[in-house]
Amino acid sequence: MKHKLGDGTPEFEAASGPLHHLNLGPGQPAVGEWEAAGLRLPDLEAIRVHRIGRVKRQLDLMGYDGVIVMDPINIRYITDTTNMQIWVMHNAPRYAFMSADGYTVLWDYEGCQFLAGHHDHVNEVRTGIGSTYFLAGGRFEEQSRRWADDMAAVVRQHCGADARIAVDQVNYLEGTFLSEHGITIERGQELMELARVIKSPDEIDALRCAAHACTTTMTEMYEKLRPGMTEQEIWAVLHEGNIRRGGEWIETQILASGPRTNPWFQEASSRVMENGDMLSYDTDLVGAYGMCVDISRSWIVGDAAPTADQRSIHGMALHQIEHNIELLKPGATMHDLTFKSWAPPVDEYRHYSCLFHGVGQCDEYPEVYFPHAWDDVGYECTLEPGMVLSVEAFVGSRQGGEGVKLEEQVVITDDGYELLAHLPLGLTFD
Repeated sequence: MKHKLGDGTPEFEAASGPLHHLNLGPGQPAVGEWEAAGLRLPDLEAIRVHRIGRVKRQLDLMGYDGVIVMDPINIRYITDTTNMQIWVMHNAPRYAFMSADGYTVLWDYEGCQFLAGHHDHVNEVRTGIGSTYFLAGGRFEEQSRRWADDMAAVVRQHCGADARIAVDQVNYLEGTFLSEHGITIERGQELMELARVIKSPDEIDALRCAAHACTTTMTEMYEKLRPGMTEQEIWAVLHEGNIRRGGEWIETQILASGPRTNPWFQEASSRVMENGDMLSYDTDLVGAYGMCVDISRSWIVGDAAPTADQRSIHGMALHQIEHNIELLKPGATMHDLTFKSWAPPVDEYRHYSCLFHGVGQCDEYPEVYFPHAWDDVGYECTLEPGMVLSVEAFVGSRQGGEGVKLEEQVVITDDGYELLAHLPLGLTFD
């Protein structure tokens, strides 16, 4: 199939088929695991149509003429295309524009335009203009102006003069030069988070598959866990299993053992784990279909029986999860979740940074904080069917000792919630 690039570049041979989903074809091991588990594979075209519709609806509600997205997560949401996702997060040679009527232009890294050439929902593919200092060096200002001139021409063509355009993130010079064209820059992060917050049935199917792949890999971690391994060695099992099952990357390396589990947020190290240590970790992974699975477990290393202190802090974390998850239902507000939640006394125990947060392609809006933070950072939002949330708990004594991290992920249904990831919450699988 031949395609012409929107910037006048000669025709190129498009890739045959959606390359960004070939890692989930019939030969993918996870597909057989999902079929054996009775899971329904998502309809990817239905996901694309849903996402485009959500963005168009949000543009209409906010009165904007279009949106420019620089964040790779948002680019994927609008175009369902990927390319070097982690690298482009900090180099910005890839971005997209969608007008209020759905016309979509994708700018891709030089030489990569063919990757999206097959896509029915991308109307034009252009060569991106890299204006980060790494890509532009001392011509940073010049390249930023070229970026703005090119983008303004597209905006004028599809939205007219004096357009109101949402932008999720843009460097200072690009934004300044774009404004000089008479374009009003609006709140693109808000628009995209609100668009992404409601998941379609096929997105939920994708999340179920990603969660199954994640928990299958976590079971492999549990089976391979031995005293004498380093934290990094057991963490690598999660990476390997995620990639082998069509996953994409892991956003953090938050895994710790023994005394490193409290306070929380230490990342995997070369510490050698000992028999009887607590091992706590947070998956934070972008898995199959680009869907995030953000759950946590804590286990005892080796064959030692849990100590009284380990059972005590685990019991409190488990109670926090079990109590707070029952608050999740349509109509519940952020205020409800904040002030009806349970956690151990804050003056005696360290907690996680939030009680709940949204999940989709990554950790997303909304986030629910603890009661003591309501006046400073709390905000309102009402739960609706189709929202996906993670329920958080960390418990570690302020006097020292080990800590326990637990977390579950659910989708809000018409009458409550559905657990997406099924794996025991205990310190052992026994």
